[in-house]
Amino acid sequence: MATNGSALIVPPPAPPATNAVANTADIRQVRAPVVVPAGWAWVGWALGALVLALLAAWLWRRWRRRQAAPAPVIVIPPHVRARDRLRAALEWLGQPERFCVLVSDTIRVYLEERFELRAPERTTEEFLEELQRSPLLSLSQKRSLADFLMRCDLVKFARYEPGEPELRELYDAAVRLVEETEPSLAPPLEPAGPGAAAPAAPAAP
Repeated sequence: MATNGSALIVPPPAPPATNAVANTADIRQVRAPVVVPAGWAWVGWALGALVLALLAAWLWRRWRRRQAAPAPVIVIPPHVRARDRLRAALEWLGQPERFCVLVSDTIRVYLEERFELRAPERTTEEFLEELQRSPLLSLSQKRSLADFLMRCDLVKFARYEPGEPELRELYDAAVRLVEETEPSLAPPLEPAGPGAAAPAAPAAP
């Protein structure tokens, strides 16, 4: 049988690509292995986080209470405030009328706060009339107070112009009245009873 002179040679098909070759481009960098806590270590971490959360909640509530709590009110005794106002009045020694208004008003407010005497809203005559019936001041204190208020009224209403020495005398009289009538911190002495022993006489040398 006759054959063609030239034969067509067909190359054999290429073998199929394996998975190793096909997935070469998909290979990623291998990560380090994750360390899993062994035993009860995770319990310690959980308790630590819980303690921190409770501490933060306690601090927050404490801060809120401090913000909501009103500031403490500092009560200044009347005699302390009166002495402070009298010292401040010394700056007005060059203006007698202003000075006498300040010191007389200070004493009137002090007596009202200290003894509940209605001094500021009354005239000097009305206040002195009530003062004579009050047992809160001694006779000498009443006389000193009456002289003090009358001298201040001369400057305030009669246009009297005292010198600085006289104004300082008014200041000293006001301070002395406050010091004599301020509350005493020493407890009163208890009178000795009929059965109390008399103090022993000093021994003769």
